[in-house]
Amino acid sequence: MLRFKNLGSGSTGNATLVEASGIRSTRLLVDCGLGIKQLSLRLAEAAPSEATSLDAIFITHEHSDHIGCARQFAQRYRIPVWMSRGTYEALGSPDFDGLLHIATDGQPIDLGELQVTPFTVPHDAREPLQLTCTDGNAKLGVLTDLGHATAHVLTHLAGCHALLLECNHDTDLLEKSSYPTFLKRRIGGPYGHLSNTAAAAIASALAHPGLKHVVAAHLSAQNNSPNLALEALSRSHAPQWGSPEFSAAHPTDGSLWMQVSA
Repeated sequence: MLRFKNLGSGSTGNATLVEASGIRSTRLLVDCGLGIKQLSLRLAEAAPSEATSLDAIFITHEHSDHIGCARQFAQRYRIPVWMSRGTYEALGSPDFDGLLHIATDGQPIDLGELQVTPFTVPHDAREPLQLTCTDGNAKLGVLTDLGHATAHVLTHLAGCHALLLECNHDTDLLEKSSYPTFLKRRIGGPYGHLSNTAAAAIASALAHPGLKHVVAAHLSAQNNSPNLALEALSRSHAPQWGSPEFSAAHPTDGSLWMQVSA
Protein backbone atom coordinates (compact mmCIF):
# COMPACT_ATOMS: atom_id res chain seq x y z
CA MET A 1 0.00 0.00 0.00
CA LEU A 2 1.23 3.48 -0.91
CA ARG A 3 0.10 6.60 0.92
CA PHE A 4 1.29 10.15 1.59
CA LYS A 5 0.64 13.04 3.95
CA ASN A 6 1.79 16.59 3.45
CA LEU A 7 3.08 18.07 6.72
CA GLY A 8 3.08 21.68 5.53
CA SER A 9 3.32 23.42 2.18
CA GLY A 10 4.25 27.00 1.33
CA SER A 11 6.85 29.65 2.02
CA THR A 12 6.75 28.85 5.75
CA GLY A 13 8.14 25.38 5.09
CA ASN A 14 7.59 22.24 3.01
CA ALA A 15 7.63 18.58 4.00
CA THR A 16 5.75 15.50 2.80
CA LEU A 17 5.74 12.01 4.27
CA VAL A 18 5.46 9.08 1.83
CA GLU A 19 4.95 5.52 3.06
CA ALA A 20 4.90 2.18 1.27
CA SER A 21 3.81 -0.93 3.16
CA GLY A 22 4.56 -4.50 2.15
CA ILE A 23 6.71 -7.03 3.98
CA ARG A 24 7.83 -4.00 5.96
CA SER A 25 7.09 -0.29 5.80
CA THR A 26 9.36 2.17 4.02
CA ARG A 27 9.01 5.84 4.95
CA LEU A 28 10.44 8.76 3.00
CA LEU A 29 10.40 12.44 3.94
CA VAL A 30 10.34 14.67 0.86
CA ASP A 31 11.88 18.01 1.87
CA CYS A 32 12.60 19.12 5.39
CA GLY A 33 11.81 22.83 5.33
CA LEU A 34 10.83 23.24 8.97
CA GLY A 35 12.58 23.77 12.26
CA ILE A 36 13.51 20.58 14.03
CA LYS A 37 10.97 21.06 16.85
CA GLN A 38 8.10 21.73 14.45
CA LEU A 39 9.09 18.85 12.16
CA SER A 40 9.24 16.44 15.09
CA LEU A 41 5.80 17.54 16.27
CA ARG A 42 4.21 17.10 12.85
CA LEU A 43 5.84 13.71 12.29
CA ALA A 44 4.58 12.60 15.72
CA GLU A 45 1.05 13.72 14.81
CA ALA A 46 1.23 11.90 11.46
CA ALA A 47 2.60 8.63 12.85
CA PRO A 48 2.76 8.65 16.67
CA SER A 49 4.54 5.31 17.02
CA GLU A 50 7.08 5.97 14.25
CA ALA A 51 7.74 9.70 14.47
CA THR A 52 11.48 9.54 13.74
CA SER A 53 11.50 6.17 11.97
CA LEU A 54 12.44 7.31 8.46
CA ASP A 55 14.33 5.34 5.83
CA ALA A 56 15.43 8.38 3.85
CA ILE A 57 15.08 12.12 3.32
CA PHE A 58 14.90 13.53 -0.20
CA ILE A 59 15.69 17.23 -0.70
CA THR A 60 14.34 18.71 -3.93
CA HIS A 61 16.49 21.88 -3.91
CA GLU A 62 18.44 24.23 -1.68
CA HIS A 63 15.87 26.94 -0.91
CA SER A 64 15.40 27.42 2.83
CA ASP A 65 11.72 26.44 2.85
CA HIS A 66 12.76 23.00 1.56
CA ILE A 67 16.13 22.33 3.22
CA GLY A 68 15.23 23.59 6.72
CA CYS A 69 16.67 21.31 9.42
CA ALA A 70 17.59 18.42 7.08
CA ARG A 71 21.23 18.11 8.11
CA GLN A 72 20.56 18.42 11.85
CA PHE A 73 17.61 16.03 11.76
CA ALA A 74 19.41 13.46 9.62
CA GLN A 75 22.48 13.42 11.83
CA ARG A 76 20.45 13.22 15.03
CA TYR A 77 18.54 10.12 13.84
CA ARG A 78 21.11 8.73 11.35
CA ILE A 79 18.83 9.00 8.31
CA PRO A 80 20.29 8.85 4.76
CA VAL A 81 19.79 12.04 2.75
CA TRP A 82 19.38 12.23 -1.03
CA MET A 83 19.82 15.39 -3.12
CA SER A 84 21.40 16.44 -6.42
CA ARG A 85 25.07 17.39 -6.57
CA GLY A 86 24.03 20.90 -7.57
CA THR A 87 21.85 21.22 -4.48
CA TYR A 88 24.67 19.95 -2.28
CA GLU A 89 27.16 22.42 -3.76
CA ALA A 90 24.64 25.27 -3.49
CA LEU A 91 24.46 24.52 0.23
CA GLY A 92 28.24 24.94 0.47
CA SER A 93 29.05 21.19 0.45
CA PRO A 94 28.46 20.65 4.19
CA ASP A 95 29.52 17.50 6.02
CA PHE A 96 26.61 15.06 6.32
CA ASP A 97 28.75 12.59 8.28
CA GLY A 98 28.47 9.80 5.70
CA LEU A 99 24.69 10.12 5.27
CA LEU A 100 24.68 11.93 1.92
CA HIS A 101 23.69 10.23 -1.35
CA ILE A 102 23.68 12.00 -4.72
CA ALA A 103 20.46 11.80 -6.74
CA THR A 104 20.50 12.21 -10.53
CA ASP A 105 17.85 12.82 -13.16
CA GLY A 106 16.03 9.64 -14.19
CA GLN A 107 18.06 7.33 -11.95
CA PRO A 108 15.73 5.26 -9.69
CA ILE A 109 16.49 5.06 -5.98
CA ASP A 110 15.56 1.77 -4.32
CA LEU A 111 14.39 2.25 -0.74
CA GLY A 112 12.99 -1.21 -0.11
CA GLU A 113 9.20 -1.18 -0.50
CA LEU A 114 9.45 2.22 -2.20
CA GLN A 115 11.16 3.23 -5.44
CA VAL A 116 11.80 6.92 -6.09
CA THR A 117 12.69 8.41 -9.46
CA PRO A 118 13.96 12.01 -9.50
CA PHE A 119 13.65 14.23 -12.55
CA THR A 120 14.92 17.70 -13.39
CA VAL A 121 12.60 20.70 -13.49
CA PRO A 122 12.98 24.35 -14.56
CA HIS A 123 13.31 26.35 -11.32
CA ASP A 124 15.67 29.06 -10.09
CA ALA A 125 17.86 26.71 -8.09
CA ARG A 126 21.23 25.03 -8.79
CA GLU A 127 20.01 21.55 -9.85
CA PRO A 128 16.39 21.13 -8.70
CA LEU A 129 14.71 17.74 -8.78
CA GLN A 130 11.13 16.64 -8.28
CA LEU A 131 10.14 12.98 -8.08
CA THR A 132 7.75 10.11 -8.49
CA CYS A 133 7.26 7.39 -5.89
CA THR A 134 5.92 3.89 -6.44
CA ASP A 135 5.39 0.70 -4.47
CA GLY A 136 5.43 -1.26 -7.73
CA ASN A 137 1.70 -0.87 -8.17
CA ALA A 138 0.54 2.71 -7.57
CA LYS A 139 2.41 5.89 -8.52
CA LEU A 140 2.60 9.27 -6.77
CA GLY A 141 3.96 12.41 -8.45
CA VAL A 142 5.46 15.29 -6.44
CA LEU A 143 5.71 18.54 -8.40
CA THR A 144 5.91 21.57 -6.13
CA ASP A 145 8.54 24.04 -7.40
CA LEU A 146 8.94 24.90 -11.08
CA GLY A 147 8.19 27.69 -13.53
CA HIS A 148 6.71 25.57 -16.30
CA ALA A 149 6.23 21.94 -17.27
CA THR A 150 8.60 20.60 -19.92
CA ALA A 151 7.95 17.49 -21.97
CA HIS A 152 10.51 15.78 -19.71
CA VAL A 153 8.42 16.63 -16.63
CA LEU A 154 5.19 15.39 -18.17
CA THR A 155 6.83 12.16 -19.34
CA HIS A 156 7.96 11.34 -15.81
CA LEU A 157 4.54 12.11 -14.35
CA ALA A 158 2.55 10.11 -16.90
CA GLY A 159 0.37 7.44 -15.32
CA CYS A 160 0.36 8.88 -11.79
CA HIS A 161 -2.52 7.84 -9.56
CA ALA A 162 -2.05 10.86 -7.28
CA LEU A 163 -0.36 14.24 -7.62
CA LEU A 164 0.97 16.74 -5.11
CA LEU A 165 0.90 19.68 -7.52
CA GLU A 166 2.08 23.24 -7.07
CA CYS A 167 -0.64 25.88 -7.43
CA ASN A 168 1.42 28.82 -6.24
CA HIS A 169 -0.44 31.90 -7.38
CA ASP A 170 -3.40 33.41 -9.12
CA THR A 171 -2.03 35.46 -12.02
CA ASP A 172 -4.31 38.44 -11.42
CA LEU A 173 -3.63 38.56 -7.69
CA LEU A 174 0.11 38.40 -8.28
CA GLU A 175 -0.03 41.22 -10.82
CA LYS A 176 -2.07 43.44 -8.46
CA SER A 177 0.00 42.58 -5.38
CA SER A 178 2.38 44.93 -3.58
CA TYR A 179 5.34 42.75 -4.54
CA PRO A 180 8.15 44.63 -6.32
CA THR A 181 8.25 44.19 -10.09
CA PHE A 182 11.38 42.04 -10.06
CA LEU A 183 9.76 39.58 -7.64
CA LYS A 184 6.56 39.39 -9.68
CA ARG A 185 8.66 38.58 -12.74
CA ARG A 186 10.66 35.96 -10.87
CA ILE A 187 7.56 34.19 -9.48
CA GLY A 188 5.61 34.33 -12.73
CA GLY A 189 8.59 33.58 -14.97
CA PRO A 190 9.63 30.30 -16.61
CA TYR A 191 11.94 29.42 -13.69
CA GLY A 192 9.65 30.60 -10.89
CA HIS A 193 6.43 29.00 -9.70
CA LEU A 194 3.29 27.58 -11.29
CA SER A 195 0.14 29.66 -11.52
CA ASN A 196 -3.23 28.05 -10.92
CA THR A 197 -3.86 28.12 -14.66
CA ALA A 198 -0.53 26.43 -15.44
CA ALA A 199 -1.14 23.79 -12.78
CA ALA A 200 -4.60 23.08 -14.18
CA ALA A 201 -3.10 22.63 -17.65
CA ILE A 202 -0.61 20.11 -16.24
CA ALA A 203 -3.38 18.22 -14.46
CA SER A 204 -5.39 18.13 -17.67
CA ALA A 205 -2.37 16.88 -19.66
CA LEU A 206 -1.87 14.06 -17.13
CA ALA A 207 -5.56 13.12 -16.92
CA HIS A 208 -6.49 9.45 -17.03
CA PRO A 209 -9.15 7.36 -15.25
CA GLY A 210 -6.69 6.17 -12.61
CA LEU A 211 -5.74 9.66 -11.38
CA LYS A 212 -7.71 9.73 -8.14
CA HIS A 213 -6.17 12.49 -6.01
CA VAL A 214 -4.81 15.92 -6.92
CA VAL A 215 -3.56 17.93 -3.94
CA ALA A 216 -2.85 21.60 -4.60
CA ALA A 217 0.40 22.60 -2.87
CA HIS A 218 2.76 25.51 -2.24
CA LEU A 219 -0.07 28.08 -2.33
CA SER A 220 1.02 31.69 -1.83
CA ALA A 221 -0.57 33.21 1.27
CA GLN A 222 -0.69 36.62 -0.40
CA ASN A 223 -1.43 35.77 -4.02
CA ASN A 224 -3.70 32.74 -3.91
CA SER A 225 -6.39 30.95 -1.95
CA PRO A 226 -7.51 27.32 -1.73
CA ASN A 227 -10.80 28.25 -3.39
CA LEU A 228 -9.09 29.81 -6.40
CA ALA A 229 -6.67 26.89 -6.79
CA LEU A 230 -9.39 24.26 -6.53
CA GLU A 231 -11.65 26.17 -8.87
CA ALA A 232 -8.91 26.21 -11.51
CA LEU A 233 -8.23 22.49 -11.09
CA SER A 234 -11.93 21.68 -11.25
CA ARG A 235 -12.25 23.60 -14.52
CA SER A 236 -9.53 21.35 -15.98
CA HIS A 237 -11.63 18.28 -15.17
CA ALA A 238 -12.05 16.28 -18.38
CA PRO A 239 -14.39 13.31 -18.96
CA GLN A 240 -11.47 10.87 -19.10
CA TRP A 241 -10.57 11.66 -15.48
CA GLY A 242 -13.22 9.56 -13.85
CA SER A 243 -13.92 11.06 -10.41
CA PRO A 244 -10.73 12.63 -9.00
CA GLU A 245 -10.65 14.13 -5.53
CA PHE A 246 -9.29 17.69 -5.36
CA SER A 247 -7.94 19.17 -2.14
CA ALA A 248 -5.43 21.78 -1.00
CA ALA A 249 -2.53 21.37 1.41
CA HIS A 250 -2.56 23.87 4.28
CA PRO A 251 0.64 25.87 4.97
CA THR A 252 0.96 24.48 8.50
CA ASP A 253 -1.60 21.67 8.80
CA GLY A 254 -0.69 20.06 5.50
CA SER A 255 -3.12 17.41 4.28
CA LEU A 256 -4.82 14.27 5.49
CA TRP A 257 -3.25 10.90 4.76
CA MET A 258 -4.04 10.04 1.14
CA GLN A 259 -4.00 6.45 -0.04
CA VAL A 260 -2.65 5.97 -3.57
CA SER A 261 -4.02 2.99 -5.44
CA ALA A 262 -3.96 1.87 -9.06
